[in-house]
Order: sequence, then structure tokens, then C-alpha cells
Amino acid sequence: MKEITLELLDQFRAREAERKELKTLQAAMAKTELKDLAYVPQAAAKLNGDFAIELKTRGITWQQSSGRCWLYAVLNILRERISERCGLDKFELSANYLSFYDKLEKANNFLELVIENAHKPLNDRMMEYVLGGVGDGGYWDMATDLAAKYGVVPAWVMPETYQSTHTAKFLKLLNTLLRKDAMRLREIIAAGGDAQAAKEAMLEEVYRMECIAFGEPPKRFCFAYRDKDGQYHCERELTGRSFYEKYLGDALDDYITVTNHPTHGLPMNLYYVFHYMGSMANRDVINLNLTLEEMEELTLKQLRDGEPVWFGCDSGACGDRDKGVWDQDSLDFSGILGGVDFEMSKGERLESHDSFATHAMIFVGVNFDENGRPDRWKIENSWGEAVGNKGYFVCSEKYFREYVYEVIVRKKHLSPAQLALLEGEPRRIQPWEGDWL
Repeated sequence: MKEITLELLDQFRAREAERKELKTLQAAMAKTELKDLAYVPQAAAKLNGDFAIELKTRGITWQQSSGRCWLYAVLNILRERISERCGLDKFELSANYLSFYDKLEKANNFLELVIENAHKPLNDRMMEYVLGGVGDGGYWDMATDLAAKYGVVPAWVMPETYQSTHTAKFLKLLNTLLRKDAMRLREIIAAGGDAQAAKEAMLEEVYRMECIAFGEPPKRFCFAYRDKDGQYHCERELTGRSFYEKYLGDALDDYITVTNHPTHGLPMNLYYVFHYMGSMANRDVINLNLTLEEMEELTLKQLRDGEPVWFGCDSGACGDRDKGVWDQDSLDFSGILGGVDFEMSKGERLESHDSFATHAMIFVGVNFDENGRPDRWKIENSWGEAVGNKGYFVCSEKYFREYVYEVIVRKKHLSPAQLALLEGEPRRIQPWEGDWL
């Protein structure tokens, strides 16, 4: 191990002193946000304009200070179906309702994994993963599993609370409780006690905490509304399940998560599953890893078919939240930091843990260049109307290729060869691999 010497620092100082632009860049950096300095308006302007394919949507949602983007993206797709059926111009489903059950299911899964792995030492890789705790985040499969089990309700039936929209402190306390419970469960199992009875008592405490913070989910509700023609409708004694079954039916049954993870660990044309910490105790996350070209073509097929596309991307890469832009050419971080080269391949960024899917949204439009290839994509976000173009964002084709990691498409769009992959036995990967792959 070689340490930094004073002689080496003197060499750095001498060479950097020859760079005449450093003083200017230092002065600019002293009082200005880095992304604002890196912003290239001429490049971002190329992303303006209408889109060749542009789907109608019914208003921007706002997850506020919570990590429920994945849930909002699924609910925003489902609300379009309900709105069409009921003739509604504006409608929203309750994210608080499903996120209540999401946290309860995550707590149950956490405790089940503790029981299953109670014989392992605390520094075992699996136990380290489990004790990492639960969060707001999730995958498409988790949302569809929740909706299938608990149904959905309109937003006014279970409105947001301050805690549901500002979840950091609650999650910190929940994880403290779960880790304490993990230690108690290990003691009970070691002593030959009844772990399941203890787990049920622990889950009731989680349920109590959630009822206080988020409100208790209603067992029954009334769905009253006026359609776009002014006609009044009212259905009484609905449950989340009966509402889902009547207005959505099998809406979520025919989808598959298509990933593009060009890493050494996951070859292309691979059907794989993993059991994630955020899953239900008896459910897995199911993916099909395809080439970038295949993932993009499937996305286009679904948009051309008039249906939005749920996708996961790295929202921290090459993005300007206020302007609603994701594009490498529109944010010149290399130039503003003295020409440092940050480039890596997509696979290298994944394998080095530099990048992974941090945010979920839906594609609602796409535009094409003179050769008929996509050049920019319209995005419905869940960050409220105060950012982007009244809540809508745009990403370049260059960003799509490098930082979009997964899309959700109907199986009917898959080719025969792609469908055949789903007929085989999936490869099971370790759960912590799913956190970044």
C-alpha cells in the first residue's frame, strides 16, 4: 500500500497550476449549483416539441418525500383504464392504501426470512442482507401482487397523510423495531419456542404503527362520481378487491418485466427470478433479460398499441429535475469539472454499483428522427406539477440506451423466441443481486 506523499502533491499542484481555466471554474462553482453550471441549453432545446406518438393521461401525481414512485407508476397506468371505463377526465388511485399493505407485507417477509435463516450467524451474507431493513422502494411485480391481494381504492377513500408523504422517519423507526424483533426471534428459536406466534404479535405492532401514521385502510367504501357528461353514478359497499375485480379484472395478468442488464453475471436471453426483501413472503420478482434493441422495440410496440409503459431508470444520472430533462449532452459535468472522463459502459456501471434503477415512471410518448428511429421520449413522472413541463419530463434516446434498465410490456408483444424463454425453468439469483442488477 503506497501512501500519498508531499512530493506527489507538489507534482499535482504544479501541473494543475498550468490550467488557465481552473480559476474561472472555481469561481463559478463557489456559489452555483453544479447541475446548473453543467446545463447546456442548446442541447436541451433539441428535446423540445410535440411527439409523433403521444398518449392522453389524466393529471400528474405527486409522491412528495417518499420512495413510492414504482407504486405511483403502476397506479397511474391502472387509473387510465378506470377513467376510460367510467368517462372521467381526472382520476387518481390511492397510493397510501397500497403502500400501507406494502409495508406490512415487507415486515412479514423480513420476519419470515429471519426465521428461515435463524441458524446462520449475523455476519452471514444473507443475514446482512435481511438486516439491511425495508424501504419504500419496489418493483412492478410487488405492486401487482399487492393489487391482486388487496385491490385498489380511489384516492379520496384513503387520502395521504403527512407521514405517508414524508416516510423517512417512520421507516427508520420501523427498521429499528424489525431489527429488535429479529434478535428476539433468534433467541426464541434457539430456545425451541413458537416463532410464528411471536411473529404474529410483532406484526400487530407494525399494523398499529401504520394505522396511527397512515390511517387504517377502509374495509368498505362508496364509489360516487360524475362522468364527463355530468351523469351521477354511485356504487356502495365496495371493497378494494371488488372494486379492482369490477373495473380492472385481469388488467395486470399479461405483463412481464424486460430488463437490459448487459453484465457478466446475467447473459442475454435469460429468464430469471429472485426473492426480494420487499416481496411478499411467498412471491418472487420475475424478469426476462434481453438486448437493448429488443427492449426498445417492445417499448415502441406497446406505445404504438396505445398503452403507456412502466419503466425503471437511474434518475440521478444526467438529469435536471427543475427543467424536466434527462440527457447526457444537456449536462456537461465533464466540462465543468476540468475535462474529467466519467464514461463507462452500461454493464460496467451496473457491475461497479455506480448506477442502477433508482426511479420508476411511465413512457407516454415518443418522437422519431428522419430515419424513423426514436430520438426523444415523453415521460409522466410522479414528482408533482412544479417541476419539468407541468410534471412531464423528456429523455433523449441516448439516455434511454444507457440508463433505462427495465420496462414492463404485455406478453402479446413478445416474439415467439422470447415467449419460448418463459417456458423454461428460470434461473434463481441471489436477492441482493436484484438490488442493483
